[in-house]
Amino acid sequence: MIANWQRRVRSSPRARDTTTALLLFAVSFPGSLYVATGSPDPAAPWWTAALLSGVSCTALLFHRDHPRTALALTTAAAVTSAAQGRLLTVLSLGPLMVALYSFALRTEHNALRRSYVFGVAALLMTTEVIAGPADRPLDLETVGPAAWVLMPTALGSAVRLRSAYLDAVRARAEHAERTREEEARRRVAEERLRIARELHDVTAQHLALANAQAGTLAHLLRGQPDQVHEILADLATTTSAALRELKATVGLLRHEGTKDTKGTEDTEESGESEDASSPTAPGLARLADLTASFRSAGLDVTVSTEGEPQQLTPAADLTAFRIVQEALTNVTKHAAAKTARVRLAYSHDRLTLTVADDGGALRSAPPTPQVRGGFGLVGMRERAQSVGGRLRAGPGPGGGFEVRAELPLGETALARETALAIRSRPGAKPPSAARPSST
Repeated sequence: MIANWQRRVRSSPRARDTTTALLLFAVSFPGSLYVATGSPDPAAPWWTAALLSGVSCTALLFHRDHPRTALALTTAAAVTSAAQGRLLTVLSLGPLMVALYSFALRTEHNALRRSYVFGVAALLMTTEVIAGPADRPLDLETVGPAAWVLMPTALGSAVRLRSAYLDAVRARAEHAERTREEEARRRVAEERLRIARELHDVTAQHLALANAQAGTLAHLLRGQPDQVHEILADLATTTSAALRELKATVGLLRHEGTKDTKGTEDTEESGESEDASSPTAPGLARLADLTASFRSAGLDVTVSTEGEPQQLTPAADLTAFRIVQEALTNVTKHAAAKTARVRLAYSHDRLTLTVADDGGALRSAPPTPQVRGGFGLVGMRERAQSVGGRLRAGPGPGGGFEVRAELPLGETALARETALAIRSRPGAKPPSAARPSST
């Protein structure tokens, strides 16, 4: 039976409050029957002490939902007991101390809490001084009641602050966990997009060239069989180059994934061998080879340079190469153009890259992003934005289709790449100055 009552007390707040009230009544009623000398008080009947203790303890049954009401009732009972000449001790003030603890625990406004507490202390001390016996020590009438009022208040405030601190720590931990999960999902999505963009850029050009060469081969078989061997050699070269670049790209992605899973110490120890085995990313230095590969598909590409050529960052160099590659591939796939122009214009802070065709008849679709579909223009625009540049694609001023990209040079490009490196770390955010320009 006792065990059942204990379980019920632990599980039910109402049972705990009832048990506390009964125990406090058993303590506060005998403690309020005596004055400072320890002899019974003949001026007030004993039943008034029982009544006041009963009111105080009963008020504690509502201290969870109505802490101010419980504090007011217990304070009124304590003041009435002091007005009858009874000594306010820790025993008689037990219900008031519990009410003060509950009030401090459930009141967040500091000013309201201080006004209530100091008001209760002043009321008790004033009543003790006025109604108490003249021979009672002054410190017993003032310091004692003030201490019994302030101690439970301080304890309740400390418990409330600790509970708020633990709630804040728990909320921060949950927020950090959600942030880590969101960051992980974001990085996975970015990595998938990057892999898809790399594979698209690697395979699209070679497959488009192979398709064009195959069509040319079929045409030559009917009218000019003596040129078939040359086209076959170009087709074999194109497919071999596609396989090599695809293998290099997959190897680079595998290399980066393995490097991310290793510790910093292992990476430093094996850095030389890893760098030696890593494939080199293409850049504008290979622009001549790129344009030459399109000639076998019947597209004559001319390259012009304006301004003083400047050294690009690795990311900007790769981006410029991929934009030219994708733009020329789109010309081969979607238009019957015979010539295309690649223009590189260098200024003090940016490279303006323009790829335009001669406006030949369309093969299958109008040269607009909405009708062409696919991910070529989307990928070029994402690449330009990734290095802090911008890209515009649409009909050219002299006919045909034109792709125009502006890529930053010098400190602007370095600041952008630094911001991207910082953002790639978990939980980090890039500086506002390094945000991509709007297109």
